[in-house]
Amino acid sequence: MLFEARIQKNENLRENYFRIDFATPLTPDDVAPGQFVHVAIPGLQDRLLRRPFSVCDISESGVLSVVYKVVGAGTSHLAELSSDESCGILGPLGQPFTPPMSGETPVIVAGGYGAAATYILAKRSPSPGKLLLGARTQRDLLMRHDFEDLGFEVMVATDDGSEGVSGLVTDLLREELADESGGRRFYGCGPEPMLMAMARILDVAGTHGEISLDQLMCCGVGACFACVAKVKDSESKDGWRYARTCVEGPVFDSRNIVT
Repeated sequence: MLFEARIQKNENLRENYFRIDFATPLTPDDVAPGQFVHVAIPGLQDRLLRRPFSVCDISESGVLSVVYKVVGAGTSHLAELSSDESCGILGPLGQPFTPPMSGETPVIVAGGYGAAATYILAKRSPSPGKLLLGARTQRDLLMRHDFEDLGFEVMVATDDGSEGVSGLVTDLLREELADESGGRRFYGCGPEPMLMAMARILDVAGTHGEISLDQLMCCGVGACFACVAKVKDSESKDGWRYARTCVEGPVFDSRNIVT
């Protein structure tokens, strides 16, 4: 679906992190956890490509929320947009997460604003689970209390030890896997090195999960092949092929990723 969406709120959460709320014609049934929207930012004549943003949440009234970090010219300009300005949105797009079934415990491994991209998954889970939340420093931790409000148990790791465990979020994953209780379904979203490590750790442990690959995208609809990732393919002579993350992902089974 392609539509114009009016900005209702564009607020600074902390540091360079922002949350923007769009008034859209969508309903919650239109958006699956893990999908993204492709946003055209007005006023960037020399940068015409849309920007992909994972959906953080959508209300019953169609207010779609995105959490983003200011990292370049596009997001810098987006952060300056005010209420009542509009953006062109294409979406929702992409392959979503598989929701946990009743009786399953979701274990979400999130790095940075990967927490925002998995919030809607946690919100729709039949029962609360665990969030393993990692960041470089305490200043980069996002949405911890939002997950706690859903009843999720939140464990934190920071690279510099400024909050929680000093180390990587994958260290928390190893600790979680040391508990061999069943009924868990694993999900991951965050920087690519974290996700590749997560896939390897799950494989060694004899289990698997779903991971959302955060690749640079141009068209968002599979036409340009700019966002490819290596996936296993038994029919290929090399044993792998390139998959377009915008249409075949962004969510993949961890067993299918070439790490």
